[in-house]
Amino acid sequence: MKDNFSKQAEAYAKYRPQYPSALFEHIISFVKEKKLAWDCGTGNGQTAKELARYFEQVYATDISSKQIEHAVKAHNIIYKTEPAEKTALEENSTDLITVSQALHWFDFDKFYNEVRRVSKPGGLIAVWTYSLLRIDDITNNLVDQYHFEKMKDYWDKERHYVDDFYKTIPFPFEEIDTAAFAIELNWDLQDLEGYLNTWSALQKFIATNNYNPVAELIERIKQHWPDSEMRKIIFPIHLKLAYVNK
Repeated sequence: MKDNFSKQAEAYAKYRPQYPSALFEHIISFVKEKKLAWDCGTGNGQTAKELARYFEQVYATDISSKQIEHAVKAHNIIYKTEPAEKTALEENSTDLITVSQALHWFDFDKFYNEVRRVSKPGGLIAVWTYSLLRIDDITNNLVDQYHFEKMKDYWDKERHYVDDFYKTIPFPFEEIDTAAFAIELNWDLQDLEGYLNTWSALQKFIATNNYNPVAELIERIKQHWPDSEMRKIIFPIHLKLAYVNK
């Protein structure tokens, strides 16, 4: 798994959007027991902290110790710096496995072997991604242009799974039909700029070109979005759910 987020771990913790409670309530409705959940690719623990409300214990893993340093702490969350493909979890121990905005970075075959190893009979796997934020037509066009043109040569090849809304990502389980979800927020321009600075492609762009292009994009958006104005931000969520070992 690639570590594309250690450099901006602090900004990631501050500006990455939080997932809606309704998403977790929906996932939990399919879970048979609530003793142990594994949040894989936990990052700063956004998902782990929500799972901690439902499970006796949450085991949260990431390859980035920097990300885990900024993770939300709770008495029933255990954070470990471990790859997705090999953990210290016991066989047949896990009721729920979650991967939020990280599956596309994994070695799929090895990860799914680990999923089958640690999942209990009847254990559930839930993976999701969110696609480009939607604000208004003008801002959407500027962000899309920035993403698909300015950043085009700096995204890792795995990014295409996100742009495909996870429709083409390997998922070797029988999927459960799910409801539609979205992250809905109110942001000002500072929030938007902070979020754009967390993109993995940005670090490669800066390393190659020796400047940060986010400021240029924000200046273009400012022409129709006043500094102090709050606007509704929507991130569409694309969820896959399945039982691992029926």
